[in-house]
Amino acid sequence: MKTGRRLWNYALQYKKLLIWAVVLLIIAVGTELTGPFIGKKMIDDHILGIEKTWVKASADDPGAVRFRGHDYVREDRLKPGADKTGEAHIYQVGAGYYFVDRPVSFDGNRSVSDGRLTISNGKESRSYPAITLSRQEIFQFYRPEIKGLLTLTAIYAGLLMFSVCFHYGQHYLLQMGANRIIQRMRQDVFSHIQKMPIRYFDNLPAGKVVARITNDTEAVRDLYVTVLSTFITSGVYMLGIFTALFMLDVRLAAVCLLIIPILMIWSVVYRKYASVFNQKIRSINSNINAKMNESIQGMPIIQAFRREKETMKEFEELNEAHFRYKNKMLSLNSLMSHSLVNVLRNLAFVGLIWYFGGASLSAAGIVSIGVLYAFVDYLNRLFQPVTGIVNQFSKLELARVSAARVFELLQEEETEEEGAPADRKAEGTVEFRDVSFGYRKGEEVLKHISFTAEKGETVALVGHTGSGKSSILNLLFRFYDAQKGDILLDDKSIYGMSRQELRSHMGIVLQDPYLFSGTIGSNVTLDDQRISLEQAEEALRQVGAASLLQSLPKGIREPVTEKGGTLSSGQRQLISFARALVFDPAILILDEATAHIDTETEAVIQKALQVVQEGRTTFIIAHRLSTIRHADQILVLEKGRIIEKGSHDELMAQKGQYHQMYELQKGTAKSAV
Repeated sequence: MKTGRRLWNYALQYKKLLIWAVVLLIIAVGTELTGPFIGKKMIDDHILGIEKTWVKASADDPGAVRFRGHDYVREDRLKPGADKTGEAHIYQVGAGYYFVDRPVSFDGNRSVSDGRLTISNGKESRSYPAITLSRQEIFQFYRPEIKGLLTLTAIYAGLLMFSVCFHYGQHYLLQMGANRIIQRMRQDVFSHIQKMPIRYFDNLPAGKVVARITNDTEAVRDLYVTVLSTFITSGVYMLGIFTALFMLDVRLAAVCLLIIPILMIWSVVYRKYASVFNQKIRSINSNINAKMNESIQGMPIIQAFRREKETMKEFEELNEAHFRYKNKMLSLNSLMSHSLVNVLRNLAFVGLIWYFGGASLSAAGIVSIGVLYAFVDYLNRLFQPVTGIVNQFSKLELARVSAARVFELLQEEETEEEGAPADRKAEGTVEFRDVSFGYRKGEEVLKHISFTAEKGETVALVGHTGSGKSSILNLLFRFYDAQKGDILLDDKSIYGMSRQELRSHMGIVLQDPYLFSGTIGSNVTLDDQRISLEQAEEALRQVGAASLLQSLPKGIREPVTEKGGTLSSGQRQLISFARALVFDPAILILDEATAHIDTETEAVIQKALQVVQEGRTTFIIAHRLSTIRHADQILVLEKGRIIEKGSHDELMAQKGQYHQMYELQKGTAKSAV
């Protein structure tokens, strides 16, 4: 599905908000765009209306003006059926006004000399006796217009207030809808990540994933919050303005329609170059995030091996590339931004005023002064939304590229299907039947693995690095799926149950325990409402963490920073053990769980494990073979195959590889002592 269609589908999820926002916007724009029409009426009917034909009337006629013993009223304001006598005219020439008390044949270029008004139109020219009006007399003729002008002004002010209220409503709804859309998108992305296979994160730095969830979705947010609102607002404005222009003059409006194809060509040219630049910018930005994340995580190593300069140099190369492409975008935006809109606006004004404005002042009078004013006003307003659209091109392209990156992540195949935890606890019998597996196609790391772990047994996996120990547990958890063979839990294939159901039977303790921001208690219970703090405390005591709780001021409610940086390795491991035990799993996985623990703490844990392993199937990966002597079954792996199998005593009696490894470690330990 194309990026634009997916963005549209997200918008449709909140279409009611957006539709109401557009309705309010149309009302607001409609009321606001009445301004030039009101201005046109003020000019043509009231300000320039004084030059319309006047006739003699009685003093009680509405709008009658007393001038030199006679009452005059505008011809267009006579009562229906009233007699028209004593035609008169008022003409403005320069800064002066002149009264002519007789009919005038035509209008045209005007001039005054020796008390006579001369009007010329082409080859024709006529002269009339004219009376110069004083300021007081001019005001008398304008007095009937004051009420109309004040009424129109009040109507315009009322419409503006009305428009402001609707603008607030549409802005609020549009922004709310945009925020809801991006909230849903972030939820979808984060939810999708929870369901993605572990293999996806094997080759993708965490910083790049974070950049897509935060930076890229923030850029998409700008699309809905800023770009979408600007485009909708500008589109409605332009539609309303073109409607008004066609109502005023079809020919003038037709000329202005040229702006639409220019804007479309403009958009295509801009997108051609901006898309490339933005793609590079977002990619480099992800690399910067990944580099920063890697540097922060590995700061102890960087400082210990004095790699600060080299790390800084690598970062500067990325930063310089980001700066270079940002400058290219800046140049593109400067070339094709509002400055170019201003050039088009000025050219449009020059052409329209020269061609149409000059004609309006001639005798032919193609358009009235009021129409010309309204048209120029609308034309000026027309370029405001055009400027708004052009200024959003950069954000539009950035959001489009960012959205493509987000949707690329959403299109990654999910493996974590929906499922509920098991409704009953498993017995714990695990069987591997001729299982083969490889992380990459054609490269098997496990070959024909077969064994059975009975309920309550402890199975230890030993072997050199890369022999396949962790891969067996990865398959058991279904972090990965085997290419060949089958794995059974209580005689039922694990591929016939959901991952959620399978993992509800299991608990795990890793070599490097991970603690989340929160408290000791929340790290043990993982905020599972089914587990109380009392149960968490009991689990901590079982693993020998009673002294830890007593040493902390707030006990189980003691705050924990990310990764548990304020706790020792042994304390973090004890919390990790308690986390696994409190869920009461049928199968317990210990992946090098005692590797980072001192001898005294290990003795405490080993004692606790003898209790908690009872009735549970336990898998242990250990390099220190002295910790697994009690195991019911020891599997010795080499290059993905099980080469020896049995108890400690049985394997020692075989004098095979396990015997060699054990004796080697025993000798190394004695030498160390």
